[in-house]
Amino acid sequence: MPTQTAESQSKITPEQALLFLKEGNDRFKNGQLRKREYTSQIQQTAAGQFPFACIVSCIDSRVPTSLIFDQGIGSIKSAKVAGNIINEDILGSLEFACNYAGAKIVVVLGHTSCGAIMGACDKVELGNLTSLLSKINPALLSTTEPKDPEKRTSKNLEFVNAVARKNVEVMVEQVRTYSNVLRSLEETEKIKIIGAMYDISTGAVEFLNETMN
Repeated sequence: MPTQTAESQSKITPEQALLFLKEGNDRFKNGQLRKREYTSQIQQTAAGQFPFACIVSCIDSRVPTSLIFDQGIGSIKSAKVAGNIINEDILGSLEFACNYAGAKIVVVLGHTSCGAIMGACDKVELGNLTSLLSKINPALLSTTEPKDPEKRTSKNLEFVNAVARKNVEVMVEQVRTYSNVLRSLEETEKIKIIGAMYDISTGAVEFLNETMN
C-alpha cells in the first residue's frame, strides 16, 4: 500500500480499513511483507498524516503494531499501554485520531500470554501498576471458569488467555460507553470499533464480533 494521502484516506470506508488490516496480517504471518521505501515515506508524511486506523495495544515488546499489520509510516496511529486498557487519555487520543486525523477504524488489540493479564490474575501490587491492573478486574471477574481458585492464576495459560480476550471485549465497550464522540462516529458509520486478539506464537490476529455495534 502506498503512503496515505488526504485523497486516498477520504475514499477508505471502515470496512475497507478492516480489510487492509486483515490483508496486512496475512502478509505478516506468511512472511510476505511488502518492501517499503521508508526514507521516501518520511518525506511524504513530513507535512501531514492521513492514517486509516488507530490501534490500542499492549506495551508488550512482542506486539509491534505496524509490523504485524504490515503497514508503513503514516498509516496507523498506535496507542500502547500495559493490558491495552482504556482510560481518559487513551480515549482523548482515539477521539483525536478519528475525529481530527481521519482514522476509519479503532481496534483494541489484546494478545496471548499477556504479562499485564497475568499480573491481574495474581493480584500483583506495585506502585502505579496496582491501579492499572485494577482496570482489568472486570474482565477477570467476568471470566467465571475455572472456579477453582488454584487454577485462576498466571500458571494457567488457558485462563490467562480467556481473561485477555474478555478484557478486549470490556475495553471495546468502554470506548463506546465513555466516549460520546467515538460512539457517535460509529453510529453514523464513519468509523468501526472492534476488538482483536494477537497470537504471539503464530503471528495471527483474530478479529472479534465483527458484525456487532
